[in-house]
Amino acid sequence: MAQLKDDCFAFAGGLIALPEAERTLMSRVAPAAEAEEVTLAAALGRILAEDIAATRDVPPHDNAAVDGYAVYVADLDPKGETRLPVTGRVTAGHPLGRPAKRGEAIRIFTGAPIPFGASGTTADGPDTVFMEEDVRAEGGVAFFPSGLKKGANLRKRGEDIKRGDAILRRGRRLRPQDLGVAASVGRARLSVYRPLKAAVFSTGDEVQDPGLGGDALEGGRIFDSNRFAIMGLLRELGLEVSDLGILPDREPAIREALGTAARGHDLLVTSGGVSAGEEDHVKGAVAAIGGRIDLWRLAIKPGRPVAFGAVGGAAFVGLPGNPVAAMATFMRIARPMILKMSGANESEIVPLRFSVAADFAYDKKAGRLEWVRAKLVPDAAGGMRARKVRGSGSGILTSMTEADGLVELTEEIVRVEPGQPVNFLPFSELLT
Repeated sequence: MAQLKDDCFAFAGGLIALPEAERTLMSRVAPAAEAEEVTLAAALGRILAEDIAATRDVPPHDNAAVDGYAVYVADLDPKGETRLPVTGRVTAGHPLGRPAKRGEAIRIFTGAPIPFGASGTTADGPDTVFMEEDVRAEGGVAFFPSGLKKGANLRKRGEDIKRGDAILRRGRRLRPQDLGVAASVGRARLSVYRPLKAAVFSTGDEVQDPGLGGDALEGGRIFDSNRFAIMGLLRELGLEVSDLGILPDREPAIREALGTAARGHDLLVTSGGVSAGEEDHVKGAVAAIGGRIDLWRLAIKPGRPVAFGAVGGAAFVGLPGNPVAAMATFMRIARPMILKMSGANESEIVPLRFSVAADFAYDKKAGRLEWVRAKLVPDAAGGMRARKVRGSGSGILTSMTEADGLVELTEEIVRVEPGQPVNFLPFSELLT
């Protein structure tokens, strides 16, 4: 399992500023070390465990970028039309089969190799390709207009990738285009980090599984939305997820579940039970089985009661019980930690922020970082503005479905005015 260093979350005192927590957290989390080899087809979304250098040029030969005619530009009349006999035909995968000669035109199709010249290389072969729509052809003869530059419509060997180029770096989360690049240099298998294993459970006597009928919601009960959102967030990151269900508000049951899960998982994620109330038993359960909760109570909104620590060899993340707070703290704090544990490099971990104009007024406390749920809307100048969605409470989960992302207001900001530039983090950067 991925191991955390003993002092991974060494914090003390009161509320902790998020930048300080992030720096310490990310400097102490140990990446997963285990790797496995998979087929290219199975590598999508996995994190690369090797650097990949090209062992060949891409494209492997000079080729035509269009359907048309390959010619020597020196054969063309620079002041008028040129007439050349069409003496050969080259299609993709089917070379001309003989050296090309001056004074002839070769019919050629997109992707087809440029014919060799007398030297047996393209160094003295045709050097320009005319698009077929620019050429008039009649009875085996083609008429070429003047004005085309040497090298037009011709893709050179190694134009995209040269042998020895570093094309993919270790720690990259593999996207479809990355698989295409790997395939283009002949790779059929890649070394990737194995997925982390995460166990997820909710706590609370009031929380019920959805789908239950009858009196399931009597007595102040609610359906459990957090567990399904959190499992979805983890699966988006490529983790293997075990659903431990809902645990009652009793410390012995929580202790048993945590201790058992820690033996077979890299990561334990809970929601609820990490605040300071009499019925918040998760922190006590962690301590009772020899675990640690060393990071707790951050200067953030929503999500102040979020906990990080370790149980045995597994990392522990205790998310708030309110659904918006649980998702926001996962996206901004747990996600980077999990990606680093998974072997991702920094460029994959740090989300992109975009500066947009605020379309709202907002007051906040100094010394606390806040996330405002917002939707992007076009403005009259053709730009985008961040509009605060309705409802700002940590329990308004529909605000997350209506928003496009989070406006992040740093500790020193106390007032936002309409039109003021703000940092916007789109969910596309925070969910995968």
